[in-house]
Amino acid sequence: MESLNLFYEEPDPDRWLPYDRYPRRIIRRIVRGKPRPGGQTRVFLNLCAGLDKLGVAYRVNDYRYIQKHADEVACIIGKPHILDKIHWKNPILFGAAVFSHPTDDLNLFDRLPVRRMLVPGEWMRKMCEPYYGDRVLSWPIGIDTDHWLPMKPDDKTIDVLLYDKVRWEHDKYEEELIQPIYKKLSDLGLSVETIRYGSYKEEDFHHLLDRSKGMIFLCEHETQGIAYQQALACNVPILAWDRGGLWQDPSYYPHKVQFTEVSSVPYWDDRCGIKFQEISDFYDKLTDFIDKLQLQHFAPREFILENLTLEKCARQYIEIHENLQKIEK
Repeated sequence: MESLNLFYEEPDPDRWLPYDRYPRRIIRRIVRGKPRPGGQTRVFLNLCAGLDKLGVAYRVNDYRYIQKHADEVACIIGKPHILDKIHWKNPILFGAAVFSHPTDDLNLFDRLPVRRMLVPGEWMRKMCEPYYGDRVLSWPIGIDTDHWLPMKPDDKTIDVLLYDKVRWEHDKYEEELIQPIYKKLSDLGLSVETIRYGSYKEEDFHHLLDRSKGMIFLCEHETQGIAYQQALACNVPILAWDRGGLWQDPSYYPHKVQFTEVSSVPYWDDRCGIKFQEISDFYDKLTDFIDKLQLQHFAPREFILENLTLEKCARQYIEIHENLQKIEK
């Protein structure tokens, strides 16, 4: 097949003076070290890794080429500012690193030649559907199962890894959810390590997963949930807080958007672990989870290998691209 035309950039505008983004970039590197790839950057990197595994060629951010070949599909992985970087004439496959909600750009399909928009999961597709119709497709990025590998049970010294990704009203949930969970684990004599979203390096998380028998995942909702899927790929079962209900991003809820039903673990089956909705049902679910952990009842890596490898997800992306290219021709 022909080479894909991929576009992905992190926004880095000037802040105080013209061109000050360049010295600020150098200073950030000195002070903070090598930048950590966020979730949307990981979408781009893992798509490229999947295409590499399949032997599919691609160009990255070749604006000169794409402007000379207006009949070829422009694959704008994200972020949204790229949509306004040049005057696009190409049919655009946009996503999955998109904006949070269609209200950010209600006229997207009218003002630009966007043909399809990809979002990371099915509940987000349903949230976008009333605005964009069937032009929105659900597509997840793959997990690097060669990097995220299981360790031997003998190397597991942590009973439970508590992954805290509570993003809003953290003080409230610290008191109502996190601390009660931690106390219950301590009362049972379980060894616990805690990791907080946004405050760790990826290699630290990997090292903790190597040593963990199971993980508790606390997050209001996820569009895909790369971190919990990395845990599953390491064959670490999860007890997941999946409260469901309304999408509660405070930038939109309740004044702009009231959408239900969301999920914290949108890619899941019984091999992955057990879910609970609130602290009142956590205690029974924890007992069941620990019992099944000891019996090696779960098989989360099997789920990832069947559904979310780099190759499988890259192949899905190629199929979407090919179908769009056929329609355009």
